[in-house]
Amino acid sequence: MKIYSFCIIPFLLLSMGFCDNKISIIKKNSVLGIIPLPNKIVFGDQNAEIDLVKVYIGETEKSSFYTQLFSGHSKIKVVDRKEANVFYAFKPSLGNENYMLNIEKDDIRIEAGSNVGLQYALISLVQMVQHHGFPLPVVTIEDSPKFKYRGMHLDVSRHFFSTSDVKKYLDYMTYYKYNNFHWHLTDDQGWRIEIKKYPKLQEIGAYRKETLIGHYGDQPHKFDGIKYGGFYTQEEVKEIVDYAAARNINVIPEIEMPGHALAALSAYPEFGCEEKVYEAATKWGVFEDVFCPNEKTFTFLEDVIDEVITLFPSKYIHIGGDECPKDAWKKSEFCQKLIRKNNLKDEHELQSYFITRMEKYVNSKGKQIIGWDEILEGGLAPNATVMSWRGIEGGLEAARQNHDVIMTPGSHCYFDHYQSEGSDEPIAIGGYTSVEKVYHWEPIPTELEESKRPYIIGGQANLWTEYIHKFKDVEYMAFARGIAMSEALWSKGKKYSDFVPRYEIHNDYWKNKGVNIANHVYELKPKISAGEGKGVSVSFDIPNGSNIVYTTEKDQKPIATKEKINITKSDTYSFAALKGEKIGQPKSIIFDLHKATNARLTLESPPSPKYPGNGPSSIVNGVIGSDKKYGGSEWLGFSGTDCNGVIDFGKVTEINTIDLRFFKVEGQWIYLPKKVEIFTSEDGVNYISKYASATINSDTKICKISIDLKGIKSQYLKFNFTNFGQIPEGAQGAGHKAWLFVDEVVVK
Repeated sequence: MKIYSFCIIPFLLLSMGFCDNKISIIKKNSVLGIIPLPNKIVFGDQNAEIDLVKVYIGETEKSSFYTQLFSGHSKIKVVDRKEANVFYAFKPSLGNENYMLNIEKDDIRIEAGSNVGLQYALISLVQMVQHHGFPLPVVTIEDSPKFKYRGMHLDVSRHFFSTSDVKKYLDYMTYYKYNNFHWHLTDDQGWRIEIKKYPKLQEIGAYRKETLIGHYGDQPHKFDGIKYGGFYTQEEVKEIVDYAAARNINVIPEIEMPGHALAALSAYPEFGCEEKVYEAATKWGVFEDVFCPNEKTFTFLEDVIDEVITLFPSKYIHIGGDECPKDAWKKSEFCQKLIRKNNLKDEHELQSYFITRMEKYVNSKGKQIIGWDEILEGGLAPNATVMSWRGIEGGLEAARQNHDVIMTPGSHCYFDHYQSEGSDEPIAIGGYTSVEKVYHWEPIPTELEESKRPYIIGGQANLWTEYIHKFKDVEYMAFARGIAMSEALWSKGKKYSDFVPRYEIHNDYWKNKGVNIANHVYELKPKISAGEGKGVSVSFDIPNGSNIVYTTEKDQKPIATKEKINITKSDTYSFAALKGEKIGQPKSIIFDLHKATNARLTLESPPSPKYPGNGPSSIVNGVIGSDKKYGGSEWLGFSGTDCNGVIDFGKVTEINTIDLRFFKVEGQWIYLPKKVEIFTSEDGVNYISKYASATINSDTKICKISIDLKGIKSQYLKFNFTNFGQIPEGAQGAGHKAWLFVDEVVVK
């Protein structure tokens, strides 16, 4: 096989300063500082005698850029061909993205399936130089990705980011071997791409008159009164697409339809079903103003697609298809006639008609559509790829229909969720998704039949930007978890304990470069258990070689332990990880023990796997959940189901009061219970109703209910919290199951 001296190609446009003077030295068991973890590494028994990576650039249009990129770096040097010590050869039989990297005694040799595999080999080499340093070991790396689709998404509709910001995002993606950038360009709050045939899209649709201040769940809503917006010219779009292509990243544009269309309708109201003035949305959520499925609308959307296709070489066009309210269609005489004319069952099948028609047009242009999993409703368009975001169910259904699926469930892939339970975290939409949770995600559901698993082509991290105003906020929310996601999508054999040391080094690398990256991997995550008649205990997954040290407010004498900690008294406890003389960030927990914390709890149905808290006993463990976040370790979430349970005190006990807490953010589908009922029993069989409320309301996020049982004596306490049920028409999430979030059931 002929070996060529290495000539850099455009994929190394990484403005990252690969070889800073500060070099981190790590051991073999940290796998050379490479993320995502290569699939096979074989170490030799010696170190290479290479102290400088010498690269031949060649005479290319990019040569001046490469010279500038590498100038001043002490560990990578641009040289003449005859001086190079990096060599490569293409071996197509390896596969497009696969590579072999051999660091030998005196030189470095690469075999790659294509330019893509060569890029990934060089990235691994760069990471070794950056995060391992010299001497490099003699080593052979054989590597290939677990999934062919590895994506990151960026919403620029809610908040707009400059082309330089988008390039930074692409640089980051390149460093972790992502290959698809999902660019969310249109939504209710702003249209962000120039369409020359319809100039009002950028003149009017790209701007909103003001923006919501604070969280959507805060009442009353407040606004900043400042006009906001922006859009990308077609030249800027081409610039981004070319920049991504140079890094072997495919750019997938999303043009939302038939819902999330308010910004477009503000510019061209004739494409709606009502004669009225539309305005780009100033707050978040879902709006009933959607495209009307008439001929002039289809002409408009086809014209838009025609211009979009000329800008994006991607085989995919994402057409959204999610969260499309049907109110306007139900009220439209035209839509009702269209339903009857085409023998459609209802408005859901009208949406399928809409998506299928647009798919045929996109297919006629040699492209394919991607849609969110709502496009399954009413029938899936013949050639569509489905992004499953509301859970795994949509992905399962589409794969079983032999459609390609990109898994992106909100439980693990939505990086607009909180990543820490700390009180000083920046405002987020809700939920809780940690680095560890992302890392342990497996895109292929275990319940999917083996024959259908090839239809799961990969996964994607999504970053919605309602609460992300600046690019430094993008960095904070996406970069730490994006590192974990890269390994979840690439590496076939991986362990979180092996990942953490590499993650720390990469995290420091970005931080030293001035990036606003989060780091919560050593944040203590307590596992609090109760409800078994044995009081309350606390345990932690702690770093190797560490202890837990804790104090109480009443007793400041520190106690160090590796064991479970039994909580016997109400107090404020402060916990921290102790390694050598280094104490980690402390975590304070207020325990207010009550009669249910030493009782036995039985729930009829478990909470949703998306919001399990610390298990069912989270509602009797003596710890009150956050007033701001519902996705942490104390709130239990129930999707469309009731929260019913029994507390057994073990003996007849006097009950004076019961205090309850429920979360309410209807814009995020979280409703108060329809009914709250309390029963008591002395034998666990015959229950007597003691309290029932069918009218529950609150003007704030937290609804508190205090029930006075006036010292009744009973061994068993039964509670029934009835889920609100189906979300009504006209509300956010109409037609979907409501969430019920329950906090502590305090019995005194």
